[in-house]
Amino acid sequence: MTRLMVLGLLKSKPMSGYEIQQLLTKSQTDAWAGILPGSIYHALKKMEKEVLVEIDAIEQTGNRSKAIYKITAAGEKEFSQLLVESLQVSSVHLPSQLYTGLSFIQYLEKDEIRQALQNQQLLLEAQLDQQKAGIEVKRNHMPMDEVTEMLFQNVFKQYELQLDLIRNLIRHYE
Repeated sequence: MTRLMVLGLLKSKPMSGYEIQQLLTKSQTDAWAGILPGSIYHALKKMEKEVLVEIDAIEQTGNRSKAIYKITAAGEKEFSQLLVESLQVSSVHLPSQLYTGLSFIQYLEKDEIRQALQNQQLLLEAQLDQQKAGIEVKRNHMPMDEVTEMLFQNVFKQYELQLDLIRNLIRHYE
């Protein structure tokens, strides 16, 4: 996932590792894509050795310098292959830990159940708020096409679907 994301971002324009990391973090993309911030630099170094990316420029800021990377022709080919593969992988991931817990919920007291589910609700609501803030950051940073808008709306619906289940369960155990 990290390779695909980094190559895709570099396809849009040359960037530094820090710029990629900040864009992913501020737009909350790192959260839904499962990309750890530190993995960006590792991926860039590895892909540079594989000649998938190369240094386009070195920028000086005071005593610090940063490498600006760009995608190579081999990187473009790798990106296309990874992109096709990503579209073919199952996109449904069930919340197995939650479902497993719900399978044995009868072994808890109602108060414990409600508290745990209310904690889950608060977590999901906070994550949904972060995702909604992320789309605004992305809108302010770059143009949003129709597919990206649909992607964000789907993410929001996924959270709302889980929240509906949790709210119904809380009501059930009142």
